[in-house]
Amino acid sequence: MTTGPAPTSGDVPGTRPIPPRRLTPSAFVIAVITALAALHALAWRGTDFSPIALVQGWQGMADFAGEALPPDLSWNDVLRPGIEAALVTLYIGLLGTTFSVPFALVLAVLGARTTTPNPWVYQASRSLLSFLRAVPDVVFALIFITAVGLGPFAGVLALIFHNTGVMGKLWSEAMEETDLGPRDALRTNGATGLQVVAHAVLPAVVPQFVGLLLYRFDVNVRSSLVLGLVGAGGIGFLINQAIKLFRFDQMLTHIMIVLVLVVAVDLLSARIRRMIR
Repeated sequence: MTTGPAPTSGDVPGTRPIPPRRLTPSAFVIAVITALAALHALAWRGTDFSPIALVQGWQGMADFAGEALPPDLSWNDVLRPGIEAALVTLYIGLLGTTFSVPFALVLAVLGARTTTPNPWVYQASRSLLSFLRAVPDVVFALIFITAVGLGPFAGVLALIFHNTGVMGKLWSEAMEETDLGPRDALRTNGATGLQVVAHAVLPAVVPQFVGLLLYRFDVNVRSSLVLGLVGAGGIGFLINQAIKLFRFDQMLTHIMIVLVLVVAVDLLSARIRRMIR
């Protein structure tokens, strides 16, 4: 006895075929789309967004390009100072990253539920991380410039504080995603909180820690360029000077040096990440 496909409502005599169901958006989806459209309309007006103004300003952009090209490649006046300042920018990003590691690690351990059962300590650590992360590194740089003066030291201090907040938050989330089995086993056998962190939690997240650290180093090198614009040293300071003097050809040379620096740091970070996988 053979069996065929089950008859549909259209195959049964005396029945009408069921029309396909129409997929209509719900009232909630319509409300969300309407709210987003209204928000974008307000943002459009609030930011004076005008593609027409951009098109009409082509003459200014053409004049800028004409003054910037060709770049000034004189060695003594532009290239050598630019390379030296780029190295300072690299040093700012390096020290700002490495010197923030111990502070970020302590706050990450205190701000992770897997390593800090005390809710008061947990909330205090998370609040401090949120504060350090919320204050931009440029604001920290302006604060430290008033304390230690102009120069790269203020930029290093600014990156240490801001990077502590960002990296501590990322590391604490990585620790909260670890397997709780080794941690609970150590606690059951009487291990202290420090022993649990050292022998169960940290070994499980070392690859994530290193990857996040390299990512932050890449970001901090670029951030140190911006810090130089407010007086924290590095090649950003030279770019700011070139703009103020309307030497756009020198500015373009410094930007080209920054591009080489950023690409080199990115390639180095990517290579190290592949090695630790």
